[in-house]
Amino acid sequence: MSGHSKWHNIRLRKGVQDAKRGNLFTKLAKEIIMAAKGGGNADTNLRLRIAVQKARENSMPADNIKRSIQRGTGEIDGAVFEEITYEGYGPGGVAVLVECATDNRNRTVGSIRSIFNKNGGRLGESGSVAYRFRPIGIITISKAVTDEDTLLAIAIEAGAEDVRIDDEHFEVIAQPEDFGPVRVAIEAAKIPFLNAEYTMEPTDSVQLDSKDAEQTLRLMEKLEDDDDVQNVHVNFEFTEEALEAAGH
Repeated sequence: MSGHSKWHNIRLRKGVQDAKRGNLFTKLAKEIIMAAKGGGNADTNLRLRIAVQKARENSMPADNIKRSIQRGTGEIDGAVFEEITYEGYGPGGVAVLVECATDNRNRTVGSIRSIFNKNGGRLGESGSVAYRFRPIGIITISKAVTDEDTLLAIAIEAGAEDVRIDDEHFEVIAQPEDFGPVRVAIEAAKIPFLNAEYTMEPTDSVQLDSKDAEQTLRLMEKLEDDDDVQNVHVNFEFTEEALEAAGH
């Protein structure tokens, strides 16, 4: 399984655990704020619609969502966030992209560098690993709610690039410019999905043994625990046996 899919599915499985973390609403609010800079109408701003839906799914209060949109559009004052992507290397040479939303670059880069250093990695220069990823849209659907033939027909007709299958899920893959129509088609077919997001998919991968897998997962989790980090993308591969040995 690809590094993106492996880490993506781990995140889905630990979603309930993540919901208990104190920084979840902070991350959701930042994503809404950044998305709303492109317009405060979720009907015409797909990124905002995705961010708002994710916030609702995680029980974020409606007032918090409204205020976050207003902060993004400039209707009310608040901290000014900017998006920054840091690049680095994890255990075994894994490529790591860390997407952040911050109001203090110095604080954020210091924190990210420290997390890499303490967990078997190192921060790299701009451009050092970004070329090993490509932007895509991904919609994750439980195999319990539809069948492969039905989903394939809907997704490919709407412009999807591929439909991938693992033990529990379908993953509908689309180019960023096709992601909106594909999502609309799936919604129109009344097929519920677990997650829909823009992300970065690795174009190559690094195979890890159980020791490096455990350390890589620890690095990913420490990065995602940082309030300024919105998303983490990696390019590792490892077996289910290594995953189990790492305690996931």
